[in-house]
Amino acid sequence: MATGSRPGTGGSLEIESADDFLVSTPVSLNQASFTGLLPSGAALSDVASVSIEIYRVFPNDSTSPPSQNVPTRANSPSDVALGSRDSTSGTLTFNAAVLASSFTAANSVLNGIHPKPNNITLGEGPVTGEEVKFNVTFNALDLVADHYFFVPQVQLNNGNFYWLSAPKPIVPPGTSINPDLQTWIRNGDLDPDWLRVGTDIIGGNPAPTFNASFSLSGTVPEATSTAGLLVIAFAALASCATPLRRK
Repeated sequence: MATGSRPGTGGSLEIESADDFLVSTPVSLNQASFTGLLPSGAALSDVASVSIEIYRVFPNDSTSPPSQNVPTRANSPSDVALGSRDSTSGTLTFNAAVLASSFTAANSVLNGIHPKPNNITLGEGPVTGEEVKFNVTFNALDLVADHYFFVPQVQLNNGNFYWLSAPKPIVPPGTSINPDLQTWIRNGDLDPDWLRVGTDIIGGNPAPTFNASFSLSGTVPEATSTAGLLVIAFAALASCATPLRRK
């Protein structure tokens, strides 16, 4: 699965794709990586900006009860972000490397993000592009033990960035998380609500669920960790199926 995720700049409608992670102890996050697709023929120089956001789980930071414009808000990201960092403001730096010059995702979601009852579109079909891994370093985000969502966004000078999925459930040598929520998505028109990519947009019986490809790292207080370092990786690089999650 490939899901659009881009800032709302340059006249484009914002799209946010989100996947969850668990923090078992207070942590100061300052690095992340994620894997996605650039359009075929695009160069790394076409990347105009990168941003990341952290959301808590609904109903935190949200209006409750919600609008009823989507099938459910249970286990979704909250209405508004807990924190964000971006390259345009200087709070985030990034580098990117091409993993494969041509990679095809079997299905995608970019424009088909609609409120109910028109939410099930079955997806928009396969997309092919360059598989690229982004590594980002950012001004630290301090989190307490809780359940969160990670949202990376990439603005391109031409075309759209897609965030790639990875195995769900997470497979060895990764360590599963429980509960492991699925990928959610929204655009500027659906905001503040969210849709489940698999259950609400792709549909089916049973509907598929998806994890996204990313990792996070940071430091923990010395009182709770002699190493002082926390590394959390939640899904595989989409092309090689090597998920990690370690502490």
